[in-house]
Amino acid sequence: MTPSELWKRYCQHLCTCEDLGFTLDISRMHFADGFFEQHAGAADRAMTAMAELESGAIANPDEKRMVGHYWLRAPQLAPNAEIRGEIEQCVARIKAFAAEVHAGKIAPPCGGKFESLLLIGIGGSALGPQFVDDALRTTDDPLRFWSFDNTDPDGIDRTLARIGDGLKRTLAVVISKSGGTKETRNGMLEAKHAYESAGLVFAKHAVAVTGEGSALYETAQVEGWIDTFPMWDWVGGRTSQTAAVGLMPAALQGFDIDALLEGARMMDAHTRNREVASNPAMLLALMWYDAAKQRGLRDMVIIPYKDRLALFSRYLQQLVMESLGKEHDLSGAVVHEGIAVYGNKGSTDQHAYVQQLRDGLANFHVTLIEVLCDRDGGSIEVEPGVTSGDYLNGFLQGTRAALADGGRESITITVNEVSPRTVGALIALYERAVGFYATMVNINAYHQPGVEAGKKAAGEVIALQAQVLSALGDASAGMTAADLAERLGNAGWVEEVYKILRRLAADGVQRVKVESAGGPLDARFRRTC
Repeated sequence: MTPSELWKRYCQHLCTCEDLGFTLDISRMHFADGFFEQHAGAADRAMTAMAELESGAIANPDEKRMVGHYWLRAPQLAPNAEIRGEIEQCVARIKAFAAEVHAGKIAPPCGGKFESLLLIGIGGSALGPQFVDDALRTTDDPLRFWSFDNTDPDGIDRTLARIGDGLKRTLAVVISKSGGTKETRNGMLEAKHAYESAGLVFAKHAVAVTGEGSALYETAQVEGWIDTFPMWDWVGGRTSQTAAVGLMPAALQGFDIDALLEGARMMDAHTRNREVASNPAMLLALMWYDAAKQRGLRDMVIIPYKDRLALFSRYLQQLVMESLGKEHDLSGAVVHEGIAVYGNKGSTDQHAYVQQLRDGLANFHVTLIEVLCDRDGGSIEVEPGVTSGDYLNGFLQGTRAALADGGRESITITVNEVSPRTVGALIALYERAVGFYATMVNINAYHQPGVEAGKKAAGEVIALQAQVLSALGDASAGMTAADLAERLGNAGWVEEVYKILRRLAADGVQRVKVESAGGPLDARFRRTC
């Protein structure tokens, strides 16, 4: 296309939400003339399904659950007064709790005020809060943010080392809907051990965000934790940033949660618009559909040109991939649906993988995120009349042009600034785009059977480890992995047995030793007294 044709296409397809300072540019995507007319029926069906979801229809057929994360920022839309009251009461309690923490009315036993927040969770219970922390953090926040988001002992130790003596003034927020998520359970037990080793009572520092009656809820009640806040079964983990999961840590850090909710609510209003050209979430979903389903471009690259949005791609990995990565559609047919998400930030990515994006395998589309405001206050000139922010904008525009010149597709999202309202709007935008796309490809966006399969397999490995240790304890001499698997009556698990033995021998905690060196076939293991 000529520059004048590209300009005309840009103006024709630019979607603007003036009240949010937001625009969506799809002009560099390769949709054909007549595309929107061709898919008007699919778009209408997706919007109708979304309206039914928001009205309280069963949107997760596997679990017979409603899906109500949109009600969290607009409680008046909840299907009944009970749910509306629960949402409003929860937000009010979060604000009151955070205010009391900041005022020192809820305080550590050592006196003074809480100075740090240790969030213990995984997946949606950590990725959203981590993204919001990184996006909105300042040096004046009343609480500094830390997190345990894995069951890696070394990672836990590193975080505790950074907290140091500040543990005595650290408030722990444990987040798990069921209370049975092993990574979060392990993180809670590791934290409890750390507090007790420092002569502190964990319960005096602990808050739970969980489902009423869950194992975590019962633990908090029995041990006398400071407080508990609700997680409802109609809110999924990956869409819980505007629930207590995200609002509690944000409020404790001093962020304006009313503005975050407002941004999400305003974007929700825009994305209910039945006019496709004015609905940014529907435009995103249609672009994904056109790229992924019609041209096989199943990688989505997210490049925000702002350090504060660097974790957005990690947040979107769960939201998009856990929602859309499905083996079966709603009719039971095998479809292997999904869109892979990766990214970091610009212009860092220009010195990393933009080379491949420009010249390598064309199996992707890119979303560039532009933030118009460079910083609070003025900037120095790095060249006459040029600031570092000018260069950042130049790199963004240059990448967009270079991709287009190479025949590669891109979307550009522009916002005025990174603020609580902007962050809320971005979260809401992608939540609804995922829902729209799922309807278009006829899948359930609100369950995660693959994740559950991984949890089940992990449990089987833990059970096998106990059997391996028992068998080793009874052995008078060293045994190979094959010997042990045969003794256990499950020769098909020999590889898993070997990997368990290799890790236990390296770790040393269970007194497993390698008796003779060698490869997987020859290495012999025994358990010392």
